[in-house]
Amino acid sequence: MRRPVLTMLGVVVPASLVLAVATGYHVTGDIKIGGEGGWDYLTADSTARRLYVSHATHVVVVDLDGGKVVGDVPDTPGVHGIALAPELNRGFISNGRSNNVTIFDLKTLKAIGQAPAGQNPDSIRYDAVSGRVFAFNNRGKSATVIDAKAGTVAATIELPGAPEFSVADGKGKVYVNIEDTSEIVEIDAAKATVTKKYSLSPCDGPSGLAIDTKTRRLFSVCSNRMMAISDPDTGKVVATPAIGAGSDGVAFDPGVGLAFSSNGDGTLTIVQQTAGKWDVAENIATERGARTIAVDEKTHKVYLPTAATAPTQTGGRATYLPNTFKVVVVSK
Repeated sequence: MRRPVLTMLGVVVPASLVLAVATGYHVTGDIKIGGEGGWDYLTADSTARRLYVSHATHVVVVDLDGGKVVGDVPDTPGVHGIALAPELNRGFISNGRSNNVTIFDLKTLKAIGQAPAGQNPDSIRYDAVSGRVFAFNNRGKSATVIDAKAGTVAATIELPGAPEFSVADGKGKVYVNIEDTSEIVEIDAAKATVTKKYSLSPCDGPSGLAIDTKTRRLFSVCSNRMMAISDPDTGKVVATPAIGAGSDGVAFDPGVGLAFSSNGDGTLTIVQQTAGKWDVAENIATERGARTIAVDEKTHKVYLPTAATAPTQTGGRATYLPNTFKVVVVSK
């Protein structure tokens, strides 16, 4: 997953992102986590009321209702993502530095096994239909397929480029953005084969991906400040609303029918469909660096991790101040 350099001190919102329709969403608080290091994806379990937050070498577990840290999964070097298989009482964590996947017990948070992956496993996705976990290896340009129950590798799928975020459609298909070729790849989960790929042009460098399983729409956020909304069945891009800079995550909340782009420039772009057309409803201020996202589909709250950044030289990589890591909460 991309980690954009954050060097500007202010939030600059392009004219194309001027507020259109107020949605009522705004920053309503934050969850203090602390510690050191960066972060990547986070995953909300609306049923079990937990939020799993990646944090450099471990996964922090937060009580969604209490807004407090209640647990931790250690020893996950270079953690990127967390996938959940509730019916198996198992979670799966992609470890980018150690090129493997940690398997842990959802109740005790204890590690119960590991599975090897390819180079730099990034996004990770559980497909309940096939009972398989897909670890997408960004530098390896492949996907490692893991039998979720057995915890063993079932297959490796070669991909046409570097995969980023992924989603499952609940019908046995898994979709993943290919960042360097600006495409989406469709995978038959049971057969572990690529069944389709299509261009997201004019999108460049897609990272975050979300899905509306009811209307069959995919939402890809792109490095050239647009959200490419596509129909995976026809392989066509149907809309490209503008978003903020530095987006690395997007979420769709079916309960409110909104798509949210988390932008590293310190904005959250909210997109909705009106009269058959997808448009920007609103852009709200969040905090700089809040570039990944999760949504609690029960409360419709949005969660955005970030931390205070230390001054950096132009072109340098952002560094984060110790004990400033937190999750910003956005709601109505």
